[in-house]
Amino acid sequence: MRIGFIGLGSMGAGMAANLVKGGHEVTVWNRTASVAEPLKALGAKVAATAAEAAQGAEVVHNMLANDAAVREVILGEVLPALAQGAVHVNHATISVALAQELSDTHDARGVGFVSAPVFGRPEVAAAGNLNMVASGQPAYLAKVQPLLELLAAKVWPMGDDPIRAAVVKISGNFLIGAAIESMAEASALTRAHGVAAKDFLEVMQNTLFSAPIYKIYGGMIAEDRYEPAGFKLSLGFKDVGLARAAAETKRVPMPVASVLHDALLESLNRGDGDIDWAGLARVAAARANLKD
Repeated sequence: MRIGFIGLGSMGAGMAANLVKGGHEVTVWNRTASVAEPLKALGAKVAATAAEAAQGAEVVHNMLANDAAVREVILGEVLPALAQGAVHVNHATISVALAQELSDTHDARGVGFVSAPVFGRPEVAAAGNLNMVASGQPAYLAKVQPLLELLAAKVWPMGDDPIRAAVVKISGNFLIGAAIESMAEASALTRAHGVAAKDFLEVMQNTLFSAPIYKIYGGMIAEDRYEPAGFKLSLGFKDVGLARAAAETKRVPMPVASVLHDALLESLNRGDGDIDWAGLARVAAARANLKD
């Protein structure tokens, strides 16, 4: 299948590589062109523009950073270049409002739209073991399903409305952030009473909270290790903002989201935007007058 892939950051590069390895004809584009060189070595074509990557493609995937990037690149360049009957798959975490806008604009041009954001860190993306939530019209989903299965260990169907996958992703990231903030505060409490974060979290990870999120992020907090970032704190701040905005449209109170928003904002003010968002533990420790 002729595929375009837009956005080759820490997640997108591994995803695009798996499509190339799956035997597809993949043309990639990234704003920083040098990032595409490893994919070129695998056999991908490198486009000079996002529109060029979309021309002649049966399916275009994107993994871009935020609403602004998706609106600029997809609505401004990619969508006008896609032929009728092509399908665009969005893997980025975007607002519910933008998911609706993308659905409407694609319908108007006769182009399919599938919302398929992912859960997983860069190493999971590279291994093709992401968890993916996907929603869109059945015909479009059927067309791209074999491609999604190259990227994910599991594709979780969320129905025919693209908004559904978007809100599941936003809500899932909120839960991750809330878990990190809870571990950060609890670890600060134990440290204040002389119990090391490592000792406390080891008990939690092997008893009450043995899920991957607690093990991955709890391990980072225990070691005070937040670089290199698998998911930047600044992106966590963005995603919690998306959750709050989605909640406001339906008048859903989310008091924990407000606490998490403020903690992330405090972290950004400390200059921690580029570290992993497990670094929320540093703010919790600072509030308790504990050394990092």
